[in-house]
Amino acid sequence: MASRPALYAHPFSSYSQKVLIALYENDIPFEYRNLESEEHRDALARLWPLRRFPVLVDDGRTIVEATTIIEHLALRHPGPVALLPHDREAALEVRALDRFFDNYVSTPQQKVVFDRLRPEADRDPYGVAEARAMLDTAYAWLERHMVGRTWAVDDTFTLADCAAAPFLFYADWTHPLGDRFPNVGAYRRRLLARPSFARAVEEARPFRPYFPLGAPDRD
Repeated sequence: MASRPALYAHPFSSYSQKVLIALYENDIPFEYRNLESEEHRDALARLWPLRRFPVLVDDGRTIVEATTIIEHLALRHPGPVALLPHDREAALEVRALDRFFDNYVSTPQQKVVFDRLRPEADRDPYGVAEARAMLDTAYAWLERHMVGRTWAVDDTFTLADCAAAPFLFYADWTHPLGDRFPNVGAYRRRLLARPSFARAVEEARPFRPYFPLGAPDRD
């Protein structure tokens, strides 16, 4: 019998949560190698010198990048929730939305957070302003896209929603949605109510002091 896949991840990491949602959606047994552990951080560095996570080790193979890990899980550990549609055109839409959340929500959100982690003399106010403007543009596009939809691609929970959940979660902490984008806010609440993401949020709760902008007293 093949061993269970091992996931090198951290509970508070948005990209780790993206993969955790996929694992929890299909109840896939796995070994959680939490990167709070120095031993697991050292092992990650040997597996992937860039030290980015999550990283999955499955049957002797090392798989990097959250989207690739989720697609690997769909191939090697399929379950009742098909996070990537079998229809090729529908799958293209899911992948496009996945890239939208990665590139236009997560990337600018992390720009703001990482800037705060720098010494004050090394901060980039112009870059932060650009990132916040990108988030406003992304929110506005998503506000129109979500009209009449339950999930990112119609009524089916997919890979795109695995990306949306943690990225919108932290984006709203970083650059609040407020009342300007009610469809996006309602979508974020549906994601928070999804059992797979609710579990990831609870697992990450002890690490909220890590958030450099100050985690809001909500969610």
